[in-house]
Amino acid sequence: QVQLVESGGGLVQPGGSLTLSCAASKSIVNFNVMNWYRQAPGQQRELVAAITSGGSTNYADSVKGRFTISRDNAKNTVYLQMNGLIPEDTAVYYCNAQKYFQYWGQGTQVTVSS
Repeated sequence: QVQLVESGGGLVQPGGSLTLSCAASKSIVNFNVMNWYRQAPGQQRELVAAITSGGSTNYADSVKGRFTISRDNAKNTVYLQMNGLIPEDTAVYYCNAQKYFQYWGQGTQVTVSS
């Protein structure tokens, strides 16, 4: 079992930046993939970014070139650097860890508005 705690969300203007953090209660190298998902009101939860235990990354087309996922294994933490934010990025962002099962954090709210 692992506990995941997201932080770093908030209210930003369009074009602004935020960095989200996902702190895990144990080593993240135990998991095949760490993911960031998001869910906007009235919409399905979608995969935003993923990073494997080996460091390979993947992104949703909607965020490519704007978001960067990274990890610090020593700190048991995964990050999502979000640049050039647009109103469509407004959502609750969830950290997810995957191996035999999937584990979820409680989410952190990101609101992009002028």
